[in-house]
Amino acid sequence: MEHQVAFEAPVDVLIIGGSYAGLSAALCLGRALRQVLVLDSGQPANRPTPHAHNFLGQDGASPADLAAQARAQVLAYPTVRLLAESAVAATGTDGDFTLTTDTGRVVRASKLLFTTGVRDVLPTQPGFAACWGISVIHCPYCHGYEYRRQPTGTLLNGEMALHHARLLRQWTPQLTIVTDGPATFSPEQWAQLDRAGVRVEQTPVRELHHHAGKLTHLALTDGRQVPLAALYLRPGLAQHCLLPQELGCTYTKAGYLQVDGMQKTSVPGIYAAGDVTTPMRALSTAVAGGTLAGVALNSELLAPL
Repeated sequence: MEHQVAFEAPVDVLIIGGSYAGLSAALCLGRALRQVLVLDSGQPANRPTPHAHNFLGQDGASPADLAAQARAQVLAYPTVRLLAESAVAATGTDGDFTLTTDTGRVVRASKLLFTTGVRDVLPTQPGFAACWGISVIHCPYCHGYEYRRQPTGTLLNGEMALHHARLLRQWTPQLTIVTDGPATFSPEQWAQLDRAGVRVEQTPVRELHHHAGKLTHLALTDGRQVPLAALYLRPGLAQHCLLPQELGCTYTKAGYLQVDGMQKTSVPGIYAAGDVTTPMRALSTAVAGGTLAGVALNSELLAPL
C-alpha cells in the first residue's frame, strides 16, 4: 500500500461483508441510530444463481436484484455507509478495533461483525463451475421444485448418500447416486437402494455436458453418458476472510466460525453471521442471523443509565 487514509471518525460497528446477513445487520443498527460502515467486495457466493427460492415474499426473485434493493433501503438511513473495499488487516480489542482495507483506508470501530461468507471449492472436472448454482445445486429446498420429477443425481458416497437419496426422492423418483469411484455401501444399504429404485453409478466422472449451465448429461471415464437435468453437490468450503482467525476467533470442526445464539464469536466485541457460521445456506437464515447480530451488537453498545 502506498499510503493510508483514516476514515472520518470511529464507527460503532464495522461490518465486513455486504450481502444479505451484513445488510440485515446494518438495517437493524441503522434503525437504532448507530454509526455503521459496511465493507463489501461485491463477490457474493450466489452470484451465478439466476433465481432465489424459498424466501418468503421474494420467491423466484433475482439474487442480484434483491441485494440491490436491500442496499438502497439500508443506505437510506443516514448513519449507515458502504464502501466497495475489502478488509486486509485487523488489530485491537473490544471497544477499539482498527481495520485496514485494500485501498489503504484505516477504520476504527467499537465492534466488528464478519458476514464474509465462504467460497465453494468445486470439483475440478470441466463443467462443474459453469453449472454451479444453475443445474449443479446444493439444496433441494432452494432448487428441488424446479427439477421435480426430472432425472437427478447426487454426488455422494456411503451413509450420507443414502440419507440424501431418501431426501431427494421427495422431489423425484428418477434418482442416481454418483459415487465418482467405488461405492462404499454395505450389503444392507445396497439392498435398500435396490428396493427404492435408486441407481448407483460408480464410474468416475470425466466432465459435465451442459448448455449455458443447464446440465444435459455426465460424461464418464469409460465413455458412457448419464443423462441428468440436475446434480446435487456438497462442495468443500474455504473462508473468504481469514481476519477472524488472526483475531483469535474459534472455528468449528467443519470450518465455520463458532457463534452463540446471538451470533457472538469467542472473542469479545466480534460477531459473525450468515454462511460464514452455518451450513444452512439460505437467504432467510442469513437475514435472520444478521438481524440477531444487529440486536446483540446494539445491546452491547448501550450506555449505562
